[in-house]
Amino acid sequence: MSRDMKKKRVLIAKPGLDGHDRGAKIIARALRDDGFEVIYTGIRQTPGEIASVAIQEDVAVIGLSSLSGGHMRLFTAVIDELKRMSAEDIPVLGGGIIPDEDIPPLKNAGIAAIFGPGTPISDILEAFHKACEK
Repeated sequence: MSRDMKKKRVLIAKPGLDGHDRGAKIIARALRDDGFEVIYTGIRQTPGEIASVAIQEDVAVIGLSSLSGGHMRLFTAVIDELKRMSAEDIPVLGGGIIPDEDIPPLKNAGIAAIFGPGTPISDILEAFHKACEK
C-alpha cells in the first residue's frame, strides 16, 4: 500500500441520468492502484442511494462525477442526504465538466474539492488522501 496507509474505503458514484462513466472508472482504478478500497455504484444513482451506500459501506470519502450539467443540484443533494442521515462527516469530492463559476457555490455547499477536465490524477489522489485523514 502506498504511503504506508491503512486501506481506506471510498465510494465513487455517478448521480443523476449521466451515463458517461469512463472518467469515474479511470479515477476508481487509480484510487485502487494507490491502495484504496473502492466501491463503485455505477451510473444513474439518486443522491439518496449514494448516501445510503456510503453509510452502509462505511466509506471514508465519496467521489462524485458529473458530465451532464446537473452537478449543482445533484452534488448538493448528496450533501443534503448525508446531513439528513446524520452522516455529514463523510467528505464529498466532485469532478467532471464543471464551469469555474460553479466551483465556489459547490464548495460553500460542502463539496471538499472539485476537479475538472485535465486535472492530474496525482492531484485527485492527494485530495482523497487528505480527505481520508480528516
